[in-house]
Amino acid sequence: MSSTTEHSASSSRPTIAIIGAGAGGLAFAIALKQKLGYENFVIYEKASDVGGTWRDNTYPGCTSDVSTAFYSLSTDLHDWNGSHTSQEELQNYWRKLTKKYGLLPHISFNHHVVSVDWNAASNLYHLVLKNTISGDRRSTTAHIVVSAIGILEVPRFANIPGVKTFQGEMFHSARWNKSVDLKGKRVAVIGNGASATQFVPIISEDPSVQITQFCRTPNWYVAPTRFEYSNRRRWLLRNIPFLMRLQRWSIFMRLELVYFFIFKAKFFRPMIKKVSKTYIHRTAPKKYHEELIPDYPVGCKRILIDTHYLAALHRPNLVLNWEGIESIAETGIITKKGDEIPFDVLIFATGYAADSYPIPVRGTMQTIQEYYEAEKGPKAYLGTTIPGFPNFFTIFGPNTATGHTSVIYTNEVQVNYIIQLIQPILARKVSSVEVKTGPTDKYNDKIHARLSQSVFTQCLSWYRVGGEGKITNIFPGAATTFWLWLRKPNWDHYTGVGMEGWRSLVKRKQRLRQITLILMVSLCEYLRRSPHKLVGVSRMLSNFHIRF
Repeated sequence: MSSTTEHSASSSRPTIAIIGAGAGGLAFAIALKQKLGYENFVIYEKASDVGGTWRDNTYPGCTSDVSTAFYSLSTDLHDWNGSHTSQEELQNYWRKLTKKYGLLPHISFNHHVVSVDWNAASNLYHLVLKNTISGDRRSTTAHIVVSAIGILEVPRFANIPGVKTFQGEMFHSARWNKSVDLKGKRVAVIGNGASATQFVPIISEDPSVQITQFCRTPNWYVAPTRFEYSNRRRWLLRNIPFLMRLQRWSIFMRLELVYFFIFKAKFFRPMIKKVSKTYIHRTAPKKYHEELIPDYPVGCKRILIDTHYLAALHRPNLVLNWEGIESIAETGIITKKGDEIPFDVLIFATGYAADSYPIPVRGTMQTIQEYYEAEKGPKAYLGTTIPGFPNFFTIFGPNTATGHTSVIYTNEVQVNYIIQLIQPILARKVSSVEVKTGPTDKYNDKIHARLSQSVFTQCLSWYRVGGEGKITNIFPGAATTFWLWLRKPNWDHYTGVGMEGWRSLVKRKQRLRQITLILMVSLCEYLRRSPHKLVGVSRMLSNFHIRF
């Protein structure tokens, strides 16, 4: 295995390394070019294409569960086919933006980030990269590192004894194996979350595929809301000014109401529960009614928009199994009741390892994962910066996901916040920016105080460490709150090399703006009371070559 070295930080302008060419990484790169006109950055992508989650998740029926008009960048509205778009169309959307903004020359495809280490003497990060095709390694440096891998990066296989002994085909739904033909096969689907409820109705359409779905916890469902746009509607959206923008705003406001009715106002939950329960009873086979109704409140786990999954349960080739899995044998699954069921294919639909950080990023004292473990779970300030990691920023970090709105929106909010944080570094006013421990602890105390009183504490879910521990993958507020909290940095919460001078400069500018505002208000009030003085003021200003 050969190794090459790249000294990108020798450039006269600070270099930025972005990890991941998914939605977050591309959104940040676009903002660098559009807002700052900045070009000295590289996106390191382990795969051979952009798109992240929408590149990797190719299982049958994969679609967004947020209305696509709001599941896209605010800067790049799109003529979508329908209310909720397929994986393929979403992937093409990000490919088009990559070309539109000239990002391809900035992307280093097929390069996995092996490690990242901070050097305090040089105020640089040292990155080790591995070519995923050749296996060759090389190193490079960067002044700023932005992690855009999110929390849905590493598929989690259920920790079941004997899983490695299975002799048939086995894969995770997040890495769908298209070479496996399911026709005529006995298939076990392990898991009944969002992904499973999308692909199970598709693969069960073939009556020769005999499916047993192993379920652990039921979900609350709402009726399908997906529909194709008519040609007329699409024409109107394309041709009437601001109509696309108005549609986006209406979806945003609707989702904010969802937050209020489900997560904020407790007294609405029983009504929503009744509606969901009625829908499940009306749609699913009677024999499953008891198992399909959750014993936890609406909103504790992700509410699923039905994709005709409940109706598919009437098919004779689809069976639900609630017995639990004891172990996996060479030829199949042994349930907790002791029954051995033979299978040809195992499909894991068991989510992601969302409570750890997969890349060994070392800051001033420890790695991110070591910091997470010391804090009993992922922790960050505003989900974006971590104490002890100067010039390191995360998009879709701890406690930034929501149970009701678009992750693309929260990504954009974080991108705008990070852009403000890195501007003094890019301007060479400071060498490093690092959040302080005190504000980080105070912020996390605040959000966890809210979370402790929330519905999220009342069930097992992927929002929590290990399913039942600290809640680290949900933001305890509305999308509007998230925007307000990240609208502008509080520079008193940050330290770093050169930060004292920067804080003084910011405060001087703030005072100057305040003085200017006071003078303008005073002048307006003076002229209101003495309008005859307006001519005199105009003459005075004209002496300073100001057009009044």
